[in-house]
Amino acid sequence: MDKKVVLITGGSSGIGKSIGTFLTQKGFTVYGTTRNPKKYPDFNHFELVQLDVKDVESIRKAVAYIVTKESRLDVLINNAGVGITGPIEETPHEEILNVFDTNFHGPVHVMKAVLPQMRQQGGGTIINITSIAGYMGLPYRGFYSATKGALGLITEALRMETKDFGITITNVAPGDFATNIASGRYHSPVIKGSAYEEKYGQTLKGIDEDVDSGGDPVQVAEAVYKIINQKKPKVHNPVGAFLQKFSLKLKNILPDKVYEKLLLNHYKL
Repeated sequence: MDKKVVLITGGSSGIGKSIGTFLTQKGFTVYGTTRNPKKYPDFNHFELVQLDVKDVESIRKAVAYIVTKESRLDVLINNAGVGITGPIEETPHEEILNVFDTNFHGPVHVMKAVLPQMRQQGGGTIINITSIAGYMGLPYRGFYSATKGALGLITEALRMETKDFGITITNVAPGDFATNIASGRYHSPVIKGSAYEEKYGQTLKGIDEDVDSGGDPVQVAEAVYKIINQKKPKVHNPVGAFLQKFSLKLKNILPDKVYEKLLLNHYKL
C-alpha cells in the first residue's frame, strides 16, 4: 500500500506540529490544519490546510481536499484544542461554551467527517488527543478536565460502534509538555477581593510553571507512531512523567477522599 495519509488538526504548533514532523520523517503523507495558513508563510514541515474545528463547512472542505488529492485518508489525529483556567463560579459562560466547542464538539465534527471515507476504504485509525487532566476533576481547571474527559468517553463509545468497519479508535492522554498552550489558554481573571483570589492565583502560577518545565512533545509523537503501527492498541494511552501516569493508577485504587486529599496537597489548597 502507498504511504499512509494522516490528518492532524491543530498542526501548526505544539504537540500537533511535533507529531506531524515526526510522522513525515517516518515516511507518512501528513496534512496539518490551522485556522489561518497565511500566518505561517515559512512553514515547510508538511502541508497546512485551512480548518476551524468550530466550522463544520471548513472541516468538510479540508477532508474533501485531502481525499480528492490522495484518494484516501488513513489516520485522523484530533489534536486541536484550547486550555482554560478559572474558578467554576467565576468563569464566563461564553468561555465555557467556547472550550466545549473547540475541545469536544470540534473533534466530534471531524470524526463524523472522516468516518464515511474510512468505512468506504475498509479501515482507518482515529487518535483523539485528550489529557491526563481528563481523568480527574482538577481545581481551577474543571472545564478543561470536563472537555477532555467527555472526549475520552466518546472515544470508548465510538470504538465499540465502529468495531465492524476495520476502524481503530483510541486516545492519547498527554501530561504536561513544553508547548505554547499557555499563550492560547483562556484565563479567568484573578478578581481582587474574590473568595478565590489567593488560591486561584497561586494555582494559576503553578499550572504555568508545570507547562514550562514539561517534557519534550516528541514523546507524544512517538506514542502516536506506535499506536498507528499496532493492530490492537489500547483504548487509553497516557503519556507523561511517571508521577503523572501513576496518578491515574492511584485514582483507580484509592478511596475518593484519599485521592482528593492528594490533589489538595499537590496544589497546596
